[in-house]
Amino acid sequence: MKEMPLPRLRMNLDFMPSPYKERPGLLIRDTLQYSDATLIIPPVLVEALGCFDGEQSELDLRQALVNATGDLQISELEEHLITTIRQAGFFEDEVYEELKEAAERCFAESPERVAVHAEGLDQAQMSEYMGEGDDHKIRLSAIAAPHASPYGAWKSYRTAYRTLSQLDKDRTFVILGTSHYGEPDRFGLTRKPFSTPFGTSTTALDLIDELESNAPKAIKMEDYCHAIEHSIEFQVMFLQHLFGGSVKVLPILCGSYARSIYRGGMPEDNEDVKRFLGVMGDMAAREGDKLCWVLGIDMAHMGQRYSDGFEAIAGRGLMQQVEQRDRGRLASVVSGDTASFWSLVQENHDDLKWCGSSPLYTFLKIKPQARGEVLGYEQWNIDEGSVVSFASMAFQG
Repeated sequence: MKEMPLPRLRMNLDFMPSPYKERPGLLIRDTLQYSDATLIIPPVLVEALGCFDGEQSELDLRQALVNATGDLQISELEEHLITTIRQAGFFEDEVYEELKEAAERCFAESPERVAVHAEGLDQAQMSEYMGEGDDHKIRLSAIAAPHASPYGAWKSYRTAYRTLSQLDKDRTFVILGTSHYGEPDRFGLTRKPFSTPFGTSTTALDLIDELESNAPKAIKMEDYCHAIEHSIEFQVMFLQHLFGGSVKVLPILCGSYARSIYRGGMPEDNEDVKRFLGVMGDMAAREGDKLCWVLGIDMAHMGQRYSDGFEAIAGRGLMQQVEQRDRGRLASVVSGDTASFWSLVQENHDDLKWCGSSPLYTFLKIKPQARGEVLGYEQWNIDEGSVVSFASMAFQG
């Protein structure tokens, strides 16, 4: 009789080299935070993880462990490995389903979207990041800021947010954030206010209702991704620091346009995306200066953490070429050349791995008259072998 296959490892986990020198191996964590467990698989056992593909059996795992360790007595090791991964919720099984259901129910029942990335951020720290004064010159239609940790990206946050002033306080801030975990070609909305150490925001419920009524197939309402996503949370906190806790926001998570990147064509070839962009464009034209658009975007992700076969160092070696390509894309963005920008993103199936491409494209289609300026560009070593790039931008029109 053929043995039953082992469970499959979840596809929505984060795998990266362990950052701890005293504990080398493969670090595994739950990007969706259904589980709070973090596992570090020792180097000798990493190859055995390939047995958890939903097809191989315990016999295959035993053979892999014997080959890896050179020890025939591997029963305890086998049981420990399976049990540890199962209890962490990292298999596609009933443990995972229970964790998923509980987390999504908790978010659905919560009256607020509670901050999950605010550790260490208070008014004093934000004041230090922002510095004194502002750089406000004219009334802007939009800004773009990073969504990387302010710890590493504070200069770009400062440059972007200092273009706003108290004259902007009563506007509704439409935040287009990268949805790192959401469905492609979908837009995640929530009616929940954002509760952070700086207060509780006000949600533009009338605009959300309008979007849900007119483009329902493109929208995922009360998207659980909002519960864990940082691309909007950081923007809300900077806005609250500037304008008070109750600042009015319309939070929109933009799913990737991966189908267009990999298969060709334009994002709006999807009729649901086209409908959403049209409804948003009508809203932007009607509301005018009542709205201020905030794009929470990072750009290139290069190096070991991001499955590249090289060590990335900010501003050096290959990262100098990355900067040239980043700036080429930015030139298309600020000139409003949507077709050119998207052609550059599609090049090599976006080998730069820009996680901000969908909010940028969405904004350019909604506000085709917008013209911008790159205020600053940075590269940051998020770890010793991996780099994220980002920029600050301001738009008129």
